[in-house]
Amino acid sequence: MSEQGTPGEALTPRRWLDALAVHERRLLGLATLAGVVAGALTLVQLGLLAWLVAALVVAARPPGELWLGFLALAAVLPLRALAQWGQEAAGLEASLRIRRRARAALLDHLARLGPVRLASRHSASLANQLVEQVEALDGYFARFLPQLRLALALPLLSLVVVAWLDWLAALFLLLSAPLIPLFMALVGMGAERLNREQFAAVARLSGHFIDRVRGITTLQLFGRTREATAEVHAAADDYRRLSMRTLRLAFLSSAVLEFFASVAIAVVAIYVGFGLLGYIDYGPSSELTLFSGLLVLLLAPEFFQPLRTLSQHYHDRAAALGAADGLVALLAEAPDPVRAEGHRPAPAGPGELVRLAAVTVAYPGRGAVLGPLDLVVRRGEVLVVTGPSGAGKSTLLQLLAGFVGPGTGERRLAEGLSFAWMDQRPLLIQGSLADNLRLAAPDADEPAMLAALGRAGLGELVAGLPRGLATALGERGVGLSGGQAQRLALARVFLSPAPLVLLDEPTASLDADTEARVVEALAELAGAGRSLVIATHHPALMALGDRRLELVAAQPDEAVAQEVPHG
Repeated sequence: MSEQGTPGEALTPRRWLDALAVHERRLLGLATLAGVVAGALTLVQLGLLAWLVAALVVAARPPGELWLGFLALAAVLPLRALAQWGQEAAGLEASLRIRRRARAALLDHLARLGPVRLASRHSASLANQLVEQVEALDGYFARFLPQLRLALALPLLSLVVVAWLDWLAALFLLLSAPLIPLFMALVGMGAERLNREQFAAVARLSGHFIDRVRGITTLQLFGRTREATAEVHAAADDYRRLSMRTLRLAFLSSAVLEFFASVAIAVVAIYVGFGLLGYIDYGPSSELTLFSGLLVLLLAPEFFQPLRTLSQHYHDRAAALGAADGLVALLAEAPDPVRAEGHRPAPAGPGELVRLAAVTVAYPGRGAVLGPLDLVVRRGEVLVVTGPSGAGKSTLLQLLAGFVGPGTGERRLAEGLSFAWMDQRPLLIQGSLADNLRLAAPDADEPAMLAALGRAGLGELVAGLPRGLATALGERGVGLSGGQAQRLALARVFLSPAPLVLLDEPTASLDADTEARVVEALAELAGAGRSLVIATHHPALMALGDRRLELVAAQPDEAVAQEVPHG
């Protein structure tokens, strides 16, 4: 079963977690086996301890005659510690591999969804899911799953030994054991709901905080910083209250479980004590000795210990289910067919980069936003796309790039086609100028980057910087003006070897001088034989085109196109 479920099968949090665990069942089985060995060695340790006490107290044997028992006890202790270490190490390694696999599956799914589908999701919420919610799976795989099996095997092993010593004491333990799983299940249902609410609150808080940080300049200009700070404090306080509710439930459930375990152990202790004193003559109590009675008393807490440990890790299960709920909702979002894994568009004709045949694009709630449209983008030509806002210019570029797929019709691509993308809000990351340039060409050397910057009109600026290409930029290009950011994005296009360049309003919000430089650079790019598709309203860019396609929004739910003779 894959991480995303089998076809026709609804993906649920439990089924997804089970599918992840299948890949590391060997390590998880090794963790369980090490735990069983540690539990068996614990029984041996307690048996040796009870035998030594009985020999010293009842038989009055000198310690020197018991050296073999003390040596065996000393040998068991490091072996038990080694087995416990093996259980922890195997569980943690399995959890690490599973989390790595889950994160890779999520990143692959985000890539398949593409930028258009992800535009409705906040980047902070996605980051929280990829980091915090995936990390919340750690305790489930590292501790809860191995302990779930140990909670069945180890109490059964202890019960067999106690029954061999005294069947009535074993009966007391057996009758009290179901109370702990019962209360664990009751508590777990509430804990799962609280953890789900807590993860949703963290995602909201992350997005809320990042929005305020990104808009801090605007908030200061309008004198709203105090109100924004109060809103962040209120959101953080809501998260604090949710966290405290989860912690209160955890402490309360632990107290209840400890109470029932303590009562059961006390009942066994009273039975053993009265049996040894001769006050109980029913059943096997008359056969109790110091050795058997002491070993029963020592085994009673060990009978409940795996269940108590499971109850502690039960909150790891609740946290994992709460996290998986949000992750499964993300994985259940169907990718666009054109971005689905294994999809290969049909090849375009000779001399063609892209061919669209009767394609339409529609969005839920908006109807058709583009098409039906027939279009061919040929090698070495400049196609200008014009039209009023909402006519579908950006959608056409997204369709050409493969960010969205056609609802109807066919999209054909040249074999191995790659493209360069530039819009009016270019993506600039926090890092150096070189880091931003290498997004388009990871192997580009310094001379190539300097040449691309010179062609984009940034050569003099970079030459005057003390650190040159190593100059650091903030997130979204903090440190550059709007025009400089546009030209840096244009330098990235020059650096890219892609034969198809898609430009969405590349000169929007630029001053006249900067716009003239960008237009000149694009003309040079077209002269180098690259194919350009430019969505624009600006006459200077329209003059670059070999052809012009005008999109017309005819109806609220329909967009049509007509090719206008150039010139």
